Amino acid sequence: MTRRPELGGTELGARLRERDTTVAPAVLNLLESRSPVARGEAEAMLQSVSPALLGGEAGGHIIGVTGPPGVGKSSLLSQLVAAWRRRGRSVAVLTVDPTSRRSGGALLGDRARIDVDPADTAVFVRSTATSGRLGGLAGPTRAAATALAVAFDVVVIETVGVGQSETEVADVADTVAVVVQPASGDVLQFLKAGIMEVPDVLVVAKADLGGAARRAMADLSAALKSLDAAQTAVVAVSSVPPPSGIDDLVEAFDAHRDSLDISSRRLHARRMQALADFAAEHGERGLRALGGQRAAARYLDRQVPGLDVRALTRALEERAAEQGEPD
Repeated sequence: MTRRPELGGTELGARLRERDTTVAPAVLNLLESRSPVARGEAEAMLQSVSPALLGGEAGGHIIGVTGPPGVGKSSLLSQLVAAWRRRGRSVAVLTVDPTSRRSGGALLGDRARIDVDPADTAVFVRSTATSGRLGGLAGPTRAAATALAVAFDVVVIETVGVGQSETEVADVADTVAVVVQPASGDVLQFLKAGIMEVPDVLVVAKADLGGAARRAMADLSAALKSLDAAQTAVVAVSSVPPPSGIDDLVEAFDAHRDSLDISSRRLHARRMQALADFAAEHGERGLRALGGQRAAARYLDRQVPGLDVRALTRALEERAAEQGEPD
């Protein structure tokens, strides 16, 4: 017999709206459960924190942090969490790790990599598995970021790496930061436009390397200028005590958030994510029933702006059924 979650989806949604950060573990547990009962409760929770019921977008700043393995993202996040807490901001960090073939869970341990005070209830850190998804983000991670942004001031998604297929974080985050390190080839990779679309903030790690870091900064600034993206911030940081550049990076994140039309960005992100989820579930056959990807996107554009991703995905499924897609 399937057990009902201890806290129902509607109650969890209400606690999130009250900015109760202590329910974060229960939110992740619910979203990661595969039981039919949990899926129904998760849908109720997400609906209860949708923009339509909130009366607008969630107030938290969703930040995606990505970069090659070993570049120092976890050390950087330890410093960022401390800086945000000094400013009185609550922080949730979702670290996206490779999936264990044996257990299906995340391979790496979050708390061993990111330094936090375990007694601080305004900080939540959780590793989530990619579940083999090529885009680098599993469905529960995307939904969790959206839900936790209702209760937390900052929600960070740290991805497992960077590459052509690992760009889904850009469809979830308000601000995307790519971390590179000097003298490693990462800068050359960016110059070749091999990482992703131009990120919102570029972070040069290990600024304590001195001249190599300055050359990386100069190369990146020149590349951004050639790509007509000179407005993209480039910030050099070092996590080696005493850390440097951390406050500058926080200010760069804040400045980017202030420049955004959050409603438009998140509305577009929800629609694109619903389309991606529909395609992952129903494949090319489902898209053909909708008249192709562009027709599906136009159909989503006609939906009510405040719908959450799952409601938008259902709308696509209903539309496909009307067009004659078999179950």
